[in-house]
Amino acid sequence: MKMDGQENEQEHRDEEKIHDVVPVSGMYQNWFLDYASYVILERAVPAVEDGFKPVQRRIMHAMKEMDDGRFNKVANIIGQTMQYHPHGDASIGDAMVNMGQKDLLIDTQGNWGDVRTGDGAAAPRYIEARLSKFALDVLFNPQTTNWQLSYDGRKKEPVTLPVKFPLLLAQGVEGIAVGLSTKILPHNFIELLQASIDLLKGKKVQLLPDFPTGGTADFSDYNEGLRGGRIRVRARIEELDKKTLVIKDIPFGTTTTSLIDSILKANDKGKIKIKKVIDNTAKDVEILVYLAPNQSPNVTIDALYAFSDCEMSIAPNACVIIADKPHFLSVNEILRICNEQTVDLLNRELQIKQAELMEKLLFSSLEKIFIENRIYRDIEEAETFEAVIQIIDKGLGPFKPQLYREITRDDILRLTEIRIKRISKYDSYKADELMRKLQEELKETEHHLANLVDYAISYYKELIKKYGKGRERKTEIRSFETIQAAVVAANNQKLYINREDGFIGYGLKKDEFVCDCSDIDDIIVFRKDGRCLVTRIQEKVFVGKDIIHAAVFKKGDERMVYNMAYLDAGSGRSMVKRFQVLAVTRDREYDLTKGAKGSKVLHFSANPNGEAEIVTIYLTSGSKAKNKVFDYDFAELEIKGRNAAGNILTRYPVRKIQLKREGVSTLGGLDIYYDESIGRLNTEERGKKLGTFQNDDRIITIYKNGEYELTTYELTNRYEPDKIMLIEKFDPERVISAIYYDGGTKSFFVKRFNIETSTIGKAFNFISEAKGSYLALVSTDKQPQVELQIEKSGSKEVETTMYDMDMLIDVKGWRAIGNKLSPHKVKKIRLLASKVADDVEMKNAASKASEEELDEEDQLNLF
Repeated sequence: MKMDGQENEQEHRDEEKIHDVVPVSGMYQNWFLDYASYVILERAVPAVEDGFKPVQRRIMHAMKEMDDGRFNKVANIIGQTMQYHPHGDASIGDAMVNMGQKDLLIDTQGNWGDVRTGDGAAAPRYIEARLSKFALDVLFNPQTTNWQLSYDGRKKEPVTLPVKFPLLLAQGVEGIAVGLSTKILPHNFIELLQASIDLLKGKKVQLLPDFPTGGTADFSDYNEGLRGGRIRVRARIEELDKKTLVIKDIPFGTTTTSLIDSILKANDKGKIKIKKVIDNTAKDVEILVYLAPNQSPNVTIDALYAFSDCEMSIAPNACVIIADKPHFLSVNEILRICNEQTVDLLNRELQIKQAELMEKLLFSSLEKIFIENRIYRDIEEAETFEAVIQIIDKGLGPFKPQLYREITRDDILRLTEIRIKRISKYDSYKADELMRKLQEELKETEHHLANLVDYAISYYKELIKKYGKGRERKTEIRSFETIQAAVVAANNQKLYINREDGFIGYGLKKDEFVCDCSDIDDIIVFRKDGRCLVTRIQEKVFVGKDIIHAAVFKKGDERMVYNMAYLDAGSGRSMVKRFQVLAVTRDREYDLTKGAKGSKVLHFSANPNGEAEIVTIYLTSGSKAKNKVFDYDFAELEIKGRNAAGNILTRYPVRKIQLKREGVSTLGGLDIYYDESIGRLNTEERGKKLGTFQNDDRIITIYKNGEYELTTYELTNRYEPDKIMLIEKFDPERVISAIYYDGGTKSFFVKRFNIETSTIGKAFNFISEAKGSYLALVSTDKQPQVELQIEKSGSKEVETTMYDMDMLIDVKGWRAIGNKLSPHKVKKIRLLASKVADDVEMKNAASKASEEELDEEDQLNLF
């Protein structure tokens, strides 16, 4: 029987084991979910309450425990943090260096590396750190902190720190978890606090990132930091001279080393042409880029943005932990949550302070009653301690209604602990004074509680005042133009052609040379059979026999016009047409004739500015035409699309067509506009119209430093809007009137002059070169007027006077010093509207007046 019982028991255990078996697939599922949850919550994604990942929070807590105002070795801090963080010292050290480089929460000492150059920090045993005053002010308060046990149960650590500041947005964060990632970009310290104030006032806010590396950024598609948004960040590149560029800021996410490597890589691929790159970065970023001979600085700057890391695209993705779950929020929503938390923490701190003040007032009152009413004497005859308690309680009885709460045994015990020395030296006046101060402080605290929003606003303003100095915005907010890579790519290849066999490419070096080009260019080819196609340049590619023209194709080029005469094999007539090729499908053939088999091109020309030549047509000797030789002017033809059949040239057979005279452009001038938001020229009517340009027309730019420069109207030109005082179409007959301040004599001078130089792309200084000199005013009006506010010596009254500048001085050379503007102290200078407009402007104004298109200012100028 015993054996049977043992067998039954063993069978029962085997059945239990069978029920406990978990399939391997189930294990993987549970393990993966546990691991994913751990990585998301405990490693990669920050909590919205304080903006910290767990390792960062534990570092801050460990540093607070060690804080004595002095620096500690980072190795020591890492060891202290390991009591809370169940990972290796390397991860703690890396996280601490990352926080220290942000220069907000940690004061650093030693070599902590450089985010600009990518240099790493020294070993933890060599560098030191301590909490910054800002961190001590906004991060810690044991009374408002929620605590939990550390991983081994030996210590307590904060669940989250009670941060009274949008720290998550100030520092930014980046992390990759299982199945998701987060990338919150850093924002400006002062702007965050000001936005918090505006939010509390009920205003709308717009938060834009600010990067520690500076540079310029286009936030047009930022989308409040949500998934799908994008930011374009650029290095700040300036033209040192015509042969040298200087990079002064780098894009966020790059280093000077990686940036230089990308430039050299682009040069090796032939995208740009430079001689060398030198890194002079020290306190400030300075990378010198020396250009190859005959390279345009403006085009090279665009090429650096197009082909190197001088321009980067950043995709924000704001993901945070809320209630142990990841949430994707906008930065405005994160700021709102941080704001609500700050107000709540301030409220709790005020309530705690209120309770503490009320307790201090209560005990001060009890102490005053106990001593002044000599209750302490009544306890002398008490035989037991309980009797002492009862006597004191009875003595306090008449005064209890005046107190805000009931008196407890602990309150009475505190009274029994008062020493005789304190009783003997008790000063009623000082006690009343102390109670009065406590009451005032309590009243102030209660006022803050009643006006919590105002108190929070004052708190934020105090943070700006205390810690805002030196934390101004570093990244300039700009709108970027889209750079066409094909336009700015350096000509690193040569195009060759074999017309008879129908091959083109940069590998046919024994054949006919066509032009320099880039390896990313498209090539347009026209053949004698009246067909054209566009193809990507290659080493060697077949495009069809009997090539009559091949060139680099520029998509959307409305200035390029093709003139063609062809024989229509279907009707036997010779046709002429003028057309443009604006957009095509690559490697698709287009028939430019009527499509009849046997049609062929008799004459063809490509005209980059819409020129229309005159040709001589020779008919066959057997034709019945009276005039067998006659001229034809392509200017008579209207420019149409490539599919147009064209006009009839002649019904008779043509023997040959010969060029008689080169033509001039029939397109007229090109309307050029200046977009001051990006400092670029365009033909899309964006910004201020500079005028209609053609041939050798120029643009004049006058800068605030007192220099002028003549440039072409190439759309690749770059201008610095912040440095420009005037930009317009150059008229050599137009007089420039200027008022400038001479730093040497500390006086204002006026001068009028014509531009006498003709050098393109060189700046000429026309004011004093003394230190502190600057251009105060400039105008190209015919009769500019200025209003001066002057202060005569010995008088504090300010007089206002108006002058015609053409009456103050005659037109002289651009090198002339000019005349002193006034013998008195000039307080203010203002340019007034001209009395008489230019003749051209008057005609334009008169024509527009009939259409009721004049604004008020134009109407005033007209009359």
